[in-house]
Amino acid sequence: MPRADTSHRESGRSPSARSLRGLDALSFLMADVRDGIGPFLAVFLKGTLHWSSADIGLVMGASGLAAALSQIPAGMLVDATRAKRAVIALSAGIVAAGCLLIARFPTLPVILVTQVALALVSAVVGPSLAALSLGVVGHRMLAARVSRNEGFNHAGNVTAAVLAAMLGQYAGTVWLFWLVCMFAAASATTVLLVRPSDIDHELARGGEVLRTAEGRGRPVPLSELVQRRDVMMFLATVVLFHFGNAAMLPLAGQMIARAAPGQDVVALGACMIAAQLVMVVVAAAVGRAVRAGVGRRKIFLVALAVLPLRGLLFALTDNPYAVVAIQLLDGISAGIFGVIATVIASDLMRGTGRFSLGQGAISLAVGIGAGLSNLTGGFVVDRLGFPAGFLALATVAIAAFALFALFMPETREYDDPAPVPPEHALSVPGSPRSTTNCAE
Repeated sequence: MPRADTSHRESGRSPSARSLRGLDALSFLMADVRDGIGPFLAVFLKGTLHWSSADIGLVMGASGLAAALSQIPAGMLVDATRAKRAVIALSAGIVAAGCLLIARFPTLPVILVTQVALALVSAVVGPSLAALSLGVVGHRMLAARVSRNEGFNHAGNVTAAVLAAMLGQYAGTVWLFWLVCMFAAASATTVLLVRPSDIDHELARGGEVLRTAEGRGRPVPLSELVQRRDVMMFLATVVLFHFGNAAMLPLAGQMIARAAPGQDVVALGACMIAAQLVMVVVAAAVGRAVRAGVGRRKIFLVALAVLPLRGLLFALTDNPYAVVAIQLLDGISAGIFGVIATVIASDLMRGTGRFSLGQGAISLAVGIGAGLSNLTGGFVVDRLGFPAGFLALATVAIAAFALFALFMPETREYDDPAPVPPEHALSVPGSPRSTTNCAE
């Protein structure tokens, strides 16, 4: 694909410090909003409402499948619209309202319908944030920017997990929903820090090489994308990765709730905090590795190798302290995935005008995998117990590793080979090269 003017346009980009700080703050605050109540919902339903694992799996599975169905339309919407900031603000507001509804009317029909509705709305949040990042810093800086985003995202998750554990222990698990509302309201305001003038909307949709004299070209047809083997292999791997991964933490929380009543919220909070702290370090390391020229394929294989090991270890113990220690492995696999999936999507979609659609396709794969994971994990646990459930998920994770190792090519060849100047490097908070303005 021709890229005659890409380097010139991207080398001249100088986004304001305000917009970059806005992306930092948005990544931090959206951490709890993007996933809603997350695995704490399983603890709330199991420990407070005493639901069965099958009913919990039904709610979480339906939510995941609803999110899956909305991902492609959501990605196309984000590619088409220039009101990405408004989309994020509106989505955050609806998430806040949905959490309040669950807290006020915690019945199966209400929670099921609300979770499905929140899944539909939340589908636009991830692609919108990724598109804003790409539109502000460009392709050459994207790996560094995504690494920084993920660092703030994981820091936000740690903060939310600490607050959630304290609220759950001393005020009741229902207050976790109010916590999400606070993060959502702050997110809706913070997005305004990103200046519209700093956003290149053609870069944001990965269509800069499609520019015409009128300034906007037509995106690549969907039929062309679905015929690409590399795209399909990566999406299939993502499905299997999340099939093996998504139910592990919720099932671990349920296992703790059964084995150590009264310690479930604190232990699950500790699981999340431990993993998120590891993710902060891993996200920074992945960003540096990508900038140093390490292939995307090698990095992702590490994440795929760690996942089945985690499932095997979960199957061997229900000790709360051991579960927290094992959950550290999730920090490695999820920390890698959070950065590398966006970078690979940028590689594959560059020049197509379909970057957010690519993000939506990845989220679709994540949703399908997560839905299958929660449904399968819940039913296997109900019938055969927790060890069998974790072993089943670990088996799927092994299949994901094999598929990617055998059939997925390296995607770095799609990237601009020009190195990122050191003074332009972005990193997560606390690293030696942390900056606020990528053009300093």
